[in-house]
Amino acid sequence: MSYNSFGHLFRFSTWGESHGPAIGAIIDGTPPGLELNEAYIQPFMEARKPGQSKYTTQRKEPDYVKILSGVFAGKTTGTPISLMIENVDQRSKDYSEVAKSYRPGHADYSYDAKYGFRDYRGGGRSSARETASRVAAGAVARLIIAETTVIAYICELGGDKINPTNFDAEQITQNPFFCPDAEAAKRWEKLVDDARKAGSSLGAIVECRATGVPAGWGAPLYAKLDSELASAMMSINAVKAFEIGAGFEAARLSGEHNADPMRPADNGHNPQFLTNNAGGIAGGISTGQDIICRVAFKPTSSILTPVDTIDSDGNAAQISTKGRHDPCVGIRGTPVVAAMMAIVLADQKLMHRAQCG
Repeated sequence: MSYNSFGHLFRFSTWGESHGPAIGAIIDGTPPGLELNEAYIQPFMEARKPGQSKYTTQRKEPDYVKILSGVFAGKTTGTPISLMIENVDQRSKDYSEVAKSYRPGHADYSYDAKYGFRDYRGGGRSSARETASRVAAGAVARLIIAETTVIAYICELGGDKINPTNFDAEQITQNPFFCPDAEAAKRWEKLVDDARKAGSSLGAIVECRATGVPAGWGAPLYAKLDSELASAMMSINAVKAFEIGAGFEAARLSGEHNADPMRPADNGHNPQFLTNNAGGIAGGISTGQDIICRVAFKPTSSILTPVDTIDSDGNAAQISTKGRHDPCVGIRGTPVVAAMMAIVLADQKLMHRAQCG
């Protein structure tokens, strides 16, 4: 029994390990006739790849994507698309201590408990390296949902929030933190650098917004758009919480304040919503408003600060993780969140078309 695939009609499976020769994805369900080549995918990979600033891991991976199947004459054929990304900068020797003792907060112990065997080099299959394959699949998904725009950005890092009045979407690509608030980005430089120098790490909250999603995508019960999004986001490494719209704050509101009042729109058909506490989804189905969700990333578990643990024989030990690690995994997790949003929306669009024409 294996769970390495996600989706219903637009479905992708990832393969490979952090320190293996390559990683990749096989995508099934892409409609034929869409223009696709490696050059189109690469900018999405560039946003996630390591080693681009001192605020992320210094592992140097070019993350070039090779399309092995499913494309002919620059267009998708409707058959499975196979993508491969070679690993070129592994340092397995950095993980010699991990082979003996479990890293608290990582999957080391739970993998051993389940399988009785694990690839300790960078966490093997549990490594966030796997998310490069998701970003590649997300690039393909965006071709299916050309009517939508998906953006993701960090709205809180190390407990320091952006100022919503300073929100500038153009700033997201102008700093290494995917931060829409230029003032916050400057503060975060010191926050992350101080954590890195101290051998520690920080958490972050990523907000994702999809604009242009028409009303009607989703299902009332077991394929709710919001439950599919929750499943997608919670499958990302280091994610510990997910909320949509007002999220947990909705529990603190009264019914009249949580409701999203509607008024007639100019075209007399689609309503004008006065608020968006529902995050663009009602009853599991999109309303036509922006879909807005937030994803919480825990601090990176691989840190130089010694932490109490046990070894594989059950003896007390201490461990500090050497090697190259992200002081805030939420930074490079931001493009992954956007990719998973695109993947869910592409899947839901195809399911809506299959049922409703």
